[in-house]
Amino acid sequence: MPQHTHEFVEDYDGMVGYGLDRETDQATLQFYLQKFSDDAFMKLILPRLRQEDMDRLFDLLSGFLRQHLEEEEYHQHFLKDHGHED
Repeated sequence: MPQHTHEFVEDYDGMVGYGLDRETDQATLQFYLQKFSDDAFMKLILPRLRQEDMDRLFDLLSGFLRQHLEEEEYHQHFLKDHGHED
């Protein structure tokens, strides 16, 4: 059974637009991120990114993880490392 899911993008039928309200912004961000991380899309876009683009994207995402998750949450929810103990 796969550990990762992208069900939201498959089921969401609400508005996709940013700047209207917090709820729509969150849904739009989740929609975009799940579309962005699609394996076929990654295969298309990654070879086109410059190294500095990849560095910026990695720094942005890893910075958010460090800022908003505790280490245990990072291992359990992001890495899906359920055997991790501090």
